[in-house]
Amino acid sequence: MSWTASAAEAPGGEAPGYLRLLASGALEQRAVDALAGLAACRLCPRRCGVDRLGGQLGYCRAGAVARVASYNAHRWEEPPISGSGGSGTIFFSHCTARCLFCQNYSISQLGVGNDMATEELARAMCKLQRRGCHNINLVTPTHYVPQIIAAVAAAARQGLRIPIVYNTSGYETVETLRLLEGVVDIYLPDAKYTDESVAREISGFDGYVVANRAALLEIKRQVGAELLVDEEGIAYRGMVVRHLVLPQGLSQTPEVLAWIAENLGRETYVSLMAQYFPAHHAVEHPRLGRRLYHREYRAALDALEELGLENGWTQELDRVY
Repeated sequence: MSWTASAAEAPGGEAPGYLRLLASGALEQRAVDALAGLAACRLCPRRCGVDRLGGQLGYCRAGAVARVASYNAHRWEEPPISGSGGSGTIFFSHCTARCLFCQNYSISQLGVGNDMATEELARAMCKLQRRGCHNINLVTPTHYVPQIIAAVAAAARQGLRIPIVYNTSGYETVETLRLLEGVVDIYLPDAKYTDESVAREISGFDGYVVANRAALLEIKRQVGAELLVDEEGIAYRGMVVRHLVLPQGLSQTPEVLAWIAENLGRETYVSLMAQYFPAHHAVEHPRLGRRLYHREYRAALDALEELGLENGWTQELDRVY
């Protein structure tokens, strides 16, 4: 994956917020309270209300223990996230969506992975830190927020000292995000759609646009709309809003970017992604069954420029058909 940057670096650096919560005792108490909430799970906007502690499964099919598909150093995120040592990605199994085009559907929809209890997940985080990763990057984490908070508390006691990245579809509730305040240092939320019917048809989301906009505003309240980096250009706090451009205008890119500019501010860091390819059920889909055209991504770039969204990353046009 190739990125083109259009953002200036700023000096700085600070300790991850979860260390302050750990010192005060608030982190472990928050984990206890969040885990108890799994008895009537309302973590995502679906608010299924199932008793996950008692073995019931909701829409996401996640249980009481976090399931992890893989964890490793990942070098293909945006440059301030990957840096030179890579981002310590932890890919969680299951998902709150059913995207027809999901490239990781075996993980998200088939649930491939292994259950990891709190201490095991904490050890994985510390192992990634020892490998030289710049952060712990939680990929598709929403349905495991309580388990993650508990694991971060355990890992911090074992010496974890790198930022936590929350890498999400943007289908969140404000209540769940507030559980993460001070725990997560960097948010990577998607802003996928502005059309509820399209969000439902091709991703299975119920009420995505309303939930996503509320989530983005809450994330801005917590960490701001900019991305703060240290003297080496490695991110330590802030937000990057990601948007995947889909074929035939299905992602409503100009409208998504216009909402970001108006409501989050033109200083917002945006990652405009062009790597779509048909996977899973999209292969034979009449509108999703092809790669993105050069002219479609060019139009997205034009919208970004016209709206004055200058901070963030785009991708090389020679990577697009």
